[in-house]
Amino acid sequence: MSTPAPPPVRDRRRSSRALLGTGVGNALEWYDWNIYASFAIFISAQLFDSENPASALLKTLAIFAVGFVARPFGGYVFGWLADRIGRKHSLMLAVICASVGSLMIALCPPYAQIGAAASVILLVARLIQGLAHGGELPSAQTYLSEQAPPEKRGFWSSSIYVSGTVGLLAGMLLGLLLNGVLSAEAMQTWGWRVPFFIGAFLGIFAIWIRNRMDESEVFEHELESGNLPKESVIRGVWRHRGQAVRVIGMTAGLTVSYYVWSVAMTPYATKTLGFTTQNAFIASIIGNIAFIVSLPLWGLLSDRIGRKPVMLFSMVGGAVLYVPMLALVHSEVWQLTLAIAVMCVVLGAYLAIAPAAYAEMFPTEVRATGFGVPYAIAIAAFGGTAAYVQTWMATAFEWKWAFPAYAIVLMLISAATIFTLPETKGRDLNDG
Repeated sequence: MSTPAPPPVRDRRRSSRALLGTGVGNALEWYDWNIYASFAIFISAQLFDSENPASALLKTLAIFAVGFVARPFGGYVFGWLADRIGRKHSLMLAVICASVGSLMIALCPPYAQIGAAASVILLVARLIQGLAHGGELPSAQTYLSEQAPPEKRGFWSSSIYVSGTVGLLAGMLLGLLLNGVLSAEAMQTWGWRVPFFIGAFLGIFAIWIRNRMDESEVFEHELESGNLPKESVIRGVWRHRGQAVRVIGMTAGLTVSYYVWSVAMTPYATKTLGFTTQNAFIASIIGNIAFIVSLPLWGLLSDRIGRKPVMLFSMVGGAVLYVPMLALVHSEVWQLTLAIAVMCVVLGAYLAIAPAAYAEMFPTEVRATGFGVPYAIAIAAFGGTAAYVQTWMATAFEWKWAFPAYAIVLMLISAATIFTLPETKGRDLNDG
C-alpha cells in the first residue's frame, strides 16, 4: 500500500481566506451573543409582560442562561459536522444559525401584540444561537489550527480571541452610540432592535466570506487517505476521554475569571462599586483593547518557548493577582481600568493559544468534537453560572472574598491540569 501524499503547500491567498473567514464569522458570533445581554432591559420590557418589570428581566436573563445550556449540544452537533463532513461546512452553518437567531429577535412582535408567543420566539432564537455559538468556537479553532503553519500555530490561534473581542467591543460601542443618539422612548420601542438587524445583515457577508474559504488541508488529507474512522463520534470521544476531562479542568478556571473580568465587570462596577455606567464601559473597553493587543504577542511567545509555560503563567499569575487587583479598585476610573487591563492581559496568555493547545491534544477524526463538547460543558457549567454563583455567594457569606476564593481555586485546578500535559508546540496535526 502506497504512502499518501503529504498535504499541499500553503499559499498566501489560502491563508488570507482562512484568517478572514474565521475572523469575520467569529466576530459576528460574539457580537450576536453579547448584544443580548447589553439590551436585556429593553428586551424584557417588549417581549415579556411589562406589568412586572423585575420578573420580566429575570425571565430575560434566564433565557440568556438557556443559551449556555444549548452550547454543549452545539459543540456535539457542529463538531460532528466538522469531523465527518468538513470544517468549512460546519462554520458556514454556525454563522447561518447565529444570523437567523438575530433576525428572529429583531422581527419578533412585542408581548402586547401576541402575548406569551413573543417569549417563546425569543427562547427559540436563543436556543438556535446557543447551538451556533457552541459549535462555532470548536469548529473555528480546529480549522484555524489545522490551516496554520506548525511553527506559527500559536500566533494564528490568537486571532480567534482578537476577532471575538472585536465583536464584543462592537456591541458595547453600538450600545453606547444608540443610547446617546436616541431618546429613551425610541430605544424602548424600536432602537433595541437595531443591533439585531445589523447582526442578521452582517451574517450575509460572513456567509459569503466563509463560502470562499478552502477546506482544512489536514481534514482533506485525512479524507483522501481514508483515515477517518467509521465509528460514531461519541465512541471516538470516549476513546480520548482522558484528554476530554483535561479540557474541562483546563477551562474551568479560565472561563470563570475571563467572564468576571472581561464581561461582567461593567455591571459589577456599576451596581457594587458605585461607578457610573459610562465610566464602567470606558474602563472595560480600554481593558479589552489592552487584551486584544496582548494576544498575538502571547501567541508568538508560545511558538518560541512552548504552550505549557505560557498557560501556566496565565493561570498562576491570574490566581496571584486576582485579590490585589480587586483591592486596587476604589472610586477612581484609572483604578478600575488598570485592574481590568492587567487581569485581561494575564488571562490573555492562555486565551491566545487555547485554540492551538486544544487542537494539538486530539487526532484529526475527533478534533472538533473531542475538545468542543467538553469545552462547551465547562463554559456552561462554570462560565454560564459565574454571575449566579457570584450573586449567591455575596448573599450567603459575610466574607466578601468568597467568590474570589472560588475563582482562584478553579484557576489553580486549571494550572494543575495544564501541568500534567505534554508539550505540544509545533506538533504535526497530520500525525493526530
